[in-house]
This record gives sequence, C-alpha cells and structure tokens, in this order.
Amino acid sequence: MAILIALVLAVSILRLHRLTELPPGLHHDEGTHGVNALQVLQGEHAPFFPENNGREGMIVYAIALATSFLGRTVLAVRLPTALISAGTVLVLFWLGWILFGRDEDSGRPTPWRGLLIAGAGAGLLAVSLGQTVIGRTALRGSFLPFFLSLSLALLWWAWSHDERPFSSTDKSTGQSSAGHSVRAAASGNWWRIALAGLCTGLLPYTYITARFTPFLFLLFGLSFLFPRARIEKELKEGDESAPPNRFQHIALPSKAEWQKAAIFLIFAALVAAPILLHFARNPDHFFLRSAQTWVFDSERNLGNPFGTFLNNLWGYVLAFGFRGDLLPRHNLVGKPVLNLWQALFFWLGVGAAVWQWRRRPAYRLLLLWLVLLILPAVLAREITSVPPNTIRMIGAIPAIYLLVAVGFWEAFLFVKRRFTQVTDARAGAIVGVLVGLAILVQGVFTYRNYFHRWASAPEIRRAYGTGWTDLIQLVNDQPSDGSTVILVPGYLWQFSFEYLYQGDVPVHLVHTAMPDFAHRIESALTASVPLSEVRVVDWSNDVIWAGDEDQRLAVLFDKYGHLLSTEQYNDFQIKSYAELSLDRPWTLYESLDPLTVNYDGGIALTGLAAGQGEEQQSSQSPLSLKEGNPLWLALQWQTAPDLGTDFAISLRLHDAEGSSVLQSDYVLWRPDHSSTGGGGQSEPFDSLHLLEIPADLPSGDYQLRIVVYDTESLKPTVELGVWEAETTIAHLHYSESN
Repeated sequence: MAILIALVLAVSILRLHRLTELPPGLHHDEGTHGVNALQVLQGEHAPFFPENNGREGMIVYAIALATSFLGRTVLAVRLPTALISAGTVLVLFWLGWILFGRDEDSGRPTPWRGLLIAGAGAGLLAVSLGQTVIGRTALRGSFLPFFLSLSLALLWWAWSHDERPFSSTDKSTGQSSAGHSVRAAASGNWWRIALAGLCTGLLPYTYITARFTPFLFLLFGLSFLFPRARIEKELKEGDESAPPNRFQHIALPSKAEWQKAAIFLIFAALVAAPILLHFARNPDHFFLRSAQTWVFDSERNLGNPFGTFLNNLWGYVLAFGFRGDLLPRHNLVGKPVLNLWQALFFWLGVGAAVWQWRRRPAYRLLLLWLVLLILPAVLAREITSVPPNTIRMIGAIPAIYLLVAVGFWEAFLFVKRRFTQVTDARAGAIVGVLVGLAILVQGVFTYRNYFHRWASAPEIRRAYGTGWTDLIQLVNDQPSDGSTVILVPGYLWQFSFEYLYQGDVPVHLVHTAMPDFAHRIESALTASVPLSEVRVVDWSNDVIWAGDEDQRLAVLFDKYGHLLSTEQYNDFQIKSYAELSLDRPWTLYESLDPLTVNYDGGIALTGLAAGQGEEQQSSQSPLSLKEGNPLWLALQWQTAPDLGTDFAISLRLHDAEGSSVLQSDYVLWRPDHSSTGGGGQSEPFDSLHLLEIPADLPSGDYQLRIVVYDTESLKPTVELGVWEAETTIAHLHYSESN
C-alpha cells in the first residue's frame, strides 16, 4: 500500500501540477485533436480522423468527453492524456506483480521479487522526464502503453488464474499439475478472458504503432506451442534420458484453452471491427502516415536503405544512456530515455531475459515486447530529424522499465549469493530502500528539469505556439462593435485557434496557400459590412513562423488602407487600419517585370516587381525610394522538376562604392509552405519580401543584389554563363523625406 501511495503522489505531481500552464501554449497537433472533438460533440462520429496526417479516434473521444464537462479549454485537451499517463504507472505496477509475484517452477508466491520489479519499474516510469513531457501533452501515443499493459496484465491474470499456475509437470504424462487446475477453473474465467480481449481490441484506436501488437500476442502465444510440440515428440519416442526439468512448464493445449483463445480473439475483433472496417473501405488512410516516414522510401534513405535502417537502429540503441530525442515537445532536448545507471541495469535485465527466455515466460514476453514495439520506430525516418523519436517507441516504454527492474532483481540475486548470511527479508529491505532512494532522487531531478529547465527553454514557446494562446485570450476578451475584423496570419495553428476561440469579433485566419491571396482578403473584408477598422496581427519572427504572410498583409494594407495605430505585445503586434479602399481590385502587384537569371542549381529567377506603399515602380529604371515605408519586392521563381535542394536568398544593398549597407536573408517557400526541395512541383511561384530602410541611410544611388544558396550547406549557386553568385537585380535612388 505504501508503494502505491508513493506512486500516486509522484505521478500526480509530475503529470498534473500546473497542467493548464505547462506546456505554455497549445501545440497544433493538440488543437487538431480539439477540433475533431468538437466535431464528435456535433454528431460527426468516426473511428479514424484523416486530418493532419491522420489520427486514431481514442484521444478524440476522450477530449470530447472532457470538453463536455470542462468547456473548450487547454485543461480539457490535456487532462485525458495526463490521467492516462498517470494510470499507466499504476497498471505497470500491477503487471509487474502479476508477472513476477509467483515462482515459475513451484508456483509459490515471491512477494519480494514481485514488489521489487513492479515497484521499481512503475516508479521509474512515474519519474521519467521523457514520459512526463509526453504525458502532459495531448499526444495520442500516451494511450498505447496504458492499454497494452492493461491487456497483457488481464490476459496473464485470466490465463493463469489458479493458486499454483506454474507448478511442475508430471513426468509420466507430460501434463502440468497446474494445468489440470487451470482447466478445472476455466469455466469461471471467461469474463476475465473477455475483458482482456476487449482491452486488446481498443489498441488500434490508440496510436499507429499499435498495429504491431498483434504480432506480440501471436508470437508470445506460439512461443508456448513450439516447446510443447517438441516435448510431445520426445514423449512419443520414449526418450527417458532427457533431464526432468526439460518437461517443466509444459501443458498440452486443451479444449478449454482453445476456447479461451477463441473468446479472447472474438472480443478483440468485435471491439476493433469499426476501425478495421474503416481501413478496409479507405486503405489509403491505413498508410497515410507510414507512407510519409517509411525508412525504405528512396527520398528518406537517399539510395542507401540498409545503411539508413542500421543508422536508425543505432540511434535507438543510443537512446539507452547516450542520446535522446531532439524534439522539444517530446523531451528535454537530447536527454536519453534512460540515464547511464538505468541503462546499465536495463542491459543487465535484457541479458538475464535472453539467458532465461526458455524457462521464464515473463522474460520471453518482455523481450518480444521490447523488440516488436521498437521496430515501428526503427522503420520510420524523418528527413529533418535524427533518431530516437520517443513518441514512436512509446509502445515499448513499459517493457523497458520492467527490464530495468529485472536488472535490479538479478543484481540483488548476485549480491545475495555472495553474502549468504544475510536473510532474504533483510536483504530485500536494504535493496528496496536503495531503489526507493534512487527513484526519489530521480524524481527530484525530473521535477527540476521539467518545471524549470524544460519549461523555460525558448524553443518550448515556439514549439507550443505560446503566442497563439496569448492572442486567443486577448481576442476572446474583445467586445464586438459590429464593424471591426481581425486578420491572423499563420500556418498549422488554425486548429488551436478554432478550438479555443469563443469571442464575438469576426476573425479570419490567413494562409498563403491561397493562390489568389489578395482577392481572398478583399472578399473577406467586403463581406464584413459595415467595416470601419481591420486589425492585423504581425507575429514576431523568432516566436511564430508564418512564412511570408506578414509581408503580404503589410504590402496589401499599406496599399489599400491607412495605418491608425500599432499595439505591441510579447510575441506579436496588432496593427489597426482604417479608410480601406474596397472599390478597386486588390493585388499584391500590378505586373511582373521579366527577368532571366538561370542558376546551375536548378532554379531560375524569372520576374520582379518592386515599390513602396501602393506605388509600384518599374525595375527597368532606377527605383525611387524615400524614408518611411519599406521597399517591397516580389520575385517569381521557376524550379526544375523534383528539385532536391532547399534554397534561401540573400538580398543585399550596396552603395555606389560597392560596400554592403544592408542584408536580409529569406528561405524560399512555395505558397503551400513547402520548400523548394520538396520535389514533385515545377510550377512558377512568387515570394514576397520587405526591406526595412535604415533611418540613417545616406541619400544616394544603390544597387540591389541577390545571392541564392543552399540552406543546408550555405553554398551559393551561381548564374549560368556568368558563374558569379551575386547578381544585380535593380538600381535604386534613395532620398530622405523632407
């Protein structure tokens, strides 16, 4: 009881404390879950939601339930996964006790072994920094370890429900004495088997890597049949020379056991049927995400599939003590899944399990669990990240911590053999205290690392879109006067906004994926009649990335409106415009001046438009600029088909002597926010850029030059026929305002 109280206390603090504040914002994946939950509450039910690369339905329905009680809040989104993450700790304790609370040979209770392995495994999971970070974020992967651990615990409990489930075998018949009692009690075990099947059937609704769990159940079940077949053969051949212990743990499958297996499969299939039918009708949904990350895809392995697979595998080996997940929403960047001392006991546990896998079914289960549920992570690869990816290996997390605990137990047995004068009770108490202190210290470090180091890292505010939740709170509190509209640029975060925003002021989320961007903005404003003021959000570039949406909006409203005021906040500013000109068509530029600059990297600059405010000037003659408004520059690009390079540009202003006086760099993005190296597209696209003119820039003549370079190597591509990286694209004459 003391162990359970300690586990509940530790996991409650680490998973639930300040849950509405940390993480500081709402990640766009969390927002997508929230929007799907709203759809469910409106009667749109589905077992699988294909939006944003697809998501299984369990987390959506859990958030829908929480939203019905707590409203559209951050707490409603995160509470289900926080509770399920906490519950996984308690289920893992029960599973550890079920697996190791009895001796495999005699069937006698082994309370010290059960308590040590169950308590240590669950305790380490409770104080895990990585699982604390993931458990406090609404990621659907958190449901997998809970239901998989619960399914295995229920199945083991149901199958071996007997006072002596692991007693020895009668040598004359090859039948386990425990097997007779198990079969005798089988008639009262159907409900346990059915419950195990029900929980197993829920696994496909949790996370994509749950698709590997049928192999775990299948291979673990077959692992009992293979030795049975061998023993049956030896018994028929009358091999009396085999050692007696060869026949331990062997009970030939009975009719009752086949019936239990059938009940388990029937209940699992019935529960899983809706999502299986969905995938049968929509096979593209089944491969929606895996097709994007498949390690043997040529785009991800760069023509070296086996080498990439081995590199992935090595990355996950390093997760045990050496290198961790680099994604901030999964981890304190780079911190391994297990620290060095935990990894030492983990490998000791793995070694003991490999050594005794034939004799100890629990060890066999943990090994299969570890390998099969890490395999999906090894088979996935992102172009922009390196392994390990903690969320992809989350299905193996319970097995990992139980194997660490097995390492503790094996170390205890080794030391105990060296000090035979110490009683079992005393030795167990000493080890229990030492393990408890180690977990307590780890918990203190986890609390500090999460609530101080991780929470205060600048990348966390960016990863969770903290500025968006600040903006939503601000806009929610704005009274509506019926003539004000708010425009918010941004990419991916629209779902978080849609879920949390409940204000009265009309808000339009702006995306450059619109091919007719300016016309869409004009239409949205024209529909908002009467209209006296438009408030445009301008994000701080180091907090919220919005492509070039900010620049496009700035160009439009400088051309067709009058700036009234600017309000400054931590992560954004709000510019208010009035006197909007809605009686003429809105365009970012009137026309493009033709330009031909072909680069050896497979990209070409084919057009240019430039100006200040609403005035567009011809680039064929010097651009006349004055102090005040920035210079806006529209560039048209053409890329070769299946271009594999991500390009950026550097715009540089040089004075008459050739000295650089201003430089601004921009990554080139297509209107759908894909990079130039995304491949598959060769249609021309525009980019828009704003050059802020320094207040102290002397009057005079200047040249505007451009350099196009690879974002990864920073190596410039050169102009064909000229073989120079820097190209002059416009001449300017700058004069200060009077």
